[in-house]
Amino acid sequence: MSKHYDVAVLGQGLGALVCAALLARRSWRVLVIGQGSRPATYTFEGHRFARRSFAFVACSSPAWTRVLVELAQSQTFRRKASPLDPMFSVLTPRFRLDVPPSQEIFAREIDREFPLVRRVIDDLYAELARTNAAADAAFDADVVWPPGTFWERRETRRFAELLPHLEAPEPTYLSEFPRDHPYRDVFVMPAERASDLAGRLPPFALARLHGAWTRGVAALARGEDELTDFLQGRVRAHGGELRLGDRVRRLVMRSGKVAGVEIEGDPSTVGVQFVVSDGTAESLLGLARDARPGRRVLDRMPTTTALEHRFVTSVIAREEVVPAPLAVASFMVPDRARHADLVDIFVTRTAGDVPGTVTLTCEAIVGDDVDLHALRERSLGTLEQYVPFLARHVVACDSPHDGRPLWWFEGGRKVEIERARVRPSGASVEPEAMVPRYRVDPASFYDLPGEPVRAPVANAFLTGPTVLPALGQEGQILAAWSAARIITRTDRGKERMRREMWSKVELS
Repeated sequence: MSKHYDVAVLGQGLGALVCAALLARRSWRVLVIGQGSRPATYTFEGHRFARRSFAFVACSSPAWTRVLVELAQSQTFRRKASPLDPMFSVLTPRFRLDVPPSQEIFAREIDREFPLVRRVIDDLYAELARTNAAADAAFDADVVWPPGTFWERRETRRFAELLPHLEAPEPTYLSEFPRDHPYRDVFVMPAERASDLAGRLPPFALARLHGAWTRGVAALARGEDELTDFLQGRVRAHGGELRLGDRVRRLVMRSGKVAGVEIEGDPSTVGVQFVVSDGTAESLLGLARDARPGRRVLDRMPTTTALEHRFVTSVIAREEVVPAPLAVASFMVPDRARHADLVDIFVTRTAGDVPGTVTLTCEAIVGDDVDLHALRERSLGTLEQYVPFLARHVVACDSPHDGRPLWWFEGGRKVEIERARVRPSGASVEPEAMVPRYRVDPASFYDLPGEPVRAPVANAFLTGPTVLPALGQEGQILAAWSAARIITRTDRGKERMRREMWSKVELS
């Protein structure tokens, strides 16, 4: 073996990079391998187009705060993040509602749109505050989510049993609203968008994710790219190595455990003790062709199916066409009585890289069997209902998922740019995969987890969206912390070092 690392991290997702940064900080030799993952954006003619929509919903999570404290980066990240005001907006044919951080302004919004249920909404958010206070205390504890061993289950269950609504079959906190009341959409829509779970959310996860939106969402100047660069910088700062353009073709096994990785184009084997992946257990088993997990291990693994996907369309427009009150994060529901084929979209607004332009990133949740060919028009149709005269001011429009040409507008005339011309700027000629949302069968541990942190390959761990899909970004951070905790505890010397390096300044 030409080189040896303690941990190889496969992927650039939030969970993978958080785990890599923590382990590098704890003096583990870390190698991050891109594993075919692509940056969140690509450019053409100076304009930036998105592969994924992004809002950092987990910025108020105690799990993220704990990561920043250990990395000694709380103040640095605070300077990078800007709180959104309003935190989000919901626009439908029936009503338009801003949700600001100010309780006084929010009360005025409720009195304007839903005066008859003002008391019910006040009671709802009082219950939400209680639920999220209990969740903060549970997720701030240094335990494994989801637990795997007997002692982990015993330790984690002490905190899980304190969580309200964890075993409730229905969200009882919404029971005072009529079944078809529009405020149910205000509550459910943001939570579902922030989750990686396809289908109905468990009541606790629904409350937790709506609470994440209403406690404050952070905007970063370059969106997901900035968060990725921040975490990659922490890995480098603590001696980790990044090979983002490489891909592992095989995991090398020895005595039933991971002992190395073979990288495409590299004839030598890189030795490792542990592997961390932000992919699925199935993808990891595909790399570990020599692994022989027992039947009992495989029988305990849940089935994870990608039932839904996030289809993203980027619209570059002149900034004068975008209404000033339009929130940075908006949920738009089309008028289906007039346009039955349009789709619900989540829209994020960011300043364009070219002066005088703005980028509107539209995300639609689609089923596994949907025809992608017309989804660009269907998303644009919904956007145009709430941004008047948009068609006259569009500069460019593209989606990386449908394989169609990029649309470029000159003098009101649409020019189709073949993908081969866009490829040098980072786009792909072929349709790119969408971010999936998963169904997990059977669910376990209060319906929150999907796949276990410990993969069915010895000394391999999962930190991606399939581990705690119901909790979205926070679930990935919890999985990353859990994997780093398990790995760190295999070396008591590094564990003692970790406890000693926490500074009084950072903890304060």
